[in-house]
Amino acid sequence: MESLPDPVVRFSPEGRLLYVNAAYCEVTGKRREELEGSIFMPVTEERYADAIATQMTKLFRPPYACIVEQWIQTPKGKRCISWSAKSIMDEGKSVTSIVASGRDITRQKLDKKSFRKHDDDLLVLIESSPQMYYTHSIDHVITFASPRIRSLLKCTGRPKKAWTDYLTDNPVNAQGLEKTIKAITSGRRVAPYRLEMARADGTTIWVEVNEVPVVKNGKTVAIAGSLLDITERMYIEEGNTEAEALFRESAQRKKEAEAEEARSRFGFFKSVFSKTGDDDDDEFAFDIPKGLN
Repeated sequence: MESLPDPVVRFSPEGRLLYVNAAYCEVTGKRREELEGSIFMPVTEERYADAIATQMTKLFRPPYACIVEQWIQTPKGKRCISWSAKSIMDEGKSVTSIVASGRDITRQKLDKKSFRKHDDDLLVLIESSPQMYYTHSIDHVITFASPRIRSLLKCTGRPKKAWTDYLTDNPVNAQGLEKTIKAITSGRRVAPYRLEMARADGTTIWVEVNEVPVVKNGKTVAIAGSLLDITERMYIEEGNTEAEALFRESAQRKKEAEAEEARSRFGFFKSVFSKTGDDDDDEFAFDIPKGLN
């Protein structure tokens, strides 16, 4: 154990160190004489206490082993040590001591923290764009929905299980669902489409959907997509459509009125110039010169 590069300790069921190797001494910056007999307590911050205590109870019941992480202060600053501990028992199955070997995972922890910050920064960037992103399984179960989508749908609690639960009974939604199914079965991107969705407060919105199938080994395993709120655009388009319809209707009525007026004038002049009989002769009595009789 002395030649191992990783720290190794043995401590009593009460938590007192019975043995430490040279690597542990180097990590802590203390001499062996200082460490042996001292309390080995893998809890340096209160926020980790409950989790570590829960893991440590496994040393006194099956499987009599556990893995805990401990942040300790060293001459080189704080280091995170992952301890793999196993109980040593006597013939009566009573724990007599515990042996633990540690591994410095500080770099992995910092990298993970860095990745998490990168993910948070990326999410902020994504949330700043007009599009809102989501993913769902091939069974339409939501696996990710950006905070802006939850806000758009006014989700105060946990979002619904399937994205289809947010669709209204508008017939246009059936066409959108057909496109999603086509993307899943074909593994190819489909053209953008529109959906009418119901929010938690009972109001409805219109969104434009862009979806891309996630394909692994030639099989679609999920759908990734983005939403764009086009509710105002739809209202404008509907208003323009209604205005165009009213304009066409007005133009048609005007055309019909002009045609009716033309027919009335034609009828009047026709009645004037096409009359026959005595009445006509009396009404239009011309003086004919005698020489022409």
